[in-house]
Amino acid sequence: MGKPRLLDLENHFAFYGAYHSNPINILIHTLFVWPIFFTSLILSYFTPAFCDLSQSGIFPSGFNYALVLNYGSAFSIFLGLFYVVLDKKAGSLAALLCLACWVGASFIAAKLGYSLAWKVVLVSQLLCWTGQFLGHGIFEKRAPALLDNLVQALLMAPFFVLLEMRVNAKIKAEIEEWQDKKQKKVS
Repeated sequence: MGKPRLLDLENHFAFYGAYHSNPINILIHTLFVWPIFFTSLILSYFTPAFCDLSQSGIFPSGFNYALVLNYGSAFSIFLGLFYVVLDKKAGSLAALLCLACWVGASFIAAKLGYSLAWKVVLVSQLLCWTGQFLGHGIFEKRAPALLDNLVQALLMAPFFVLLEMRVNAKIKAEIEEWQDKKQKKVS
């Protein structure tokens, strides 16, 4: 019996990778996926807290007002753990990025306040999503993955960007090594 489909990284990578073969579209995703996640966390800062940690003393005094256990923190923790289960090495990096995004988004949201934060989020989301759709329409010439599987695309997009950079670097190194060996045989 194999891995459950949800925890099959190879399956996720194949699904998501099939929608991202054009280098310009890949660059657009690299630039815009994490900001979409980050700005979503800014907005989620304003969701109700599961518990109030401001008087707990868990965090240093300057952190208590900003770090709230709510839907944003829960989603960041869930996503980070999910990524670690999929791949310990890259997942750990992704989990740290999720945590850093939550902390950074919380501080920015606390500083901006709701009336300004939602405007910043709206502009950022519009810019990033427009870039994503243009990348697919103009360069990839294929609809985005989220139109075929919304949940998988949204869960895997941040992780895929990290894995893609790691895997593409390895692929490039392998190709260069092969070309060097081939060149030495010809000489």
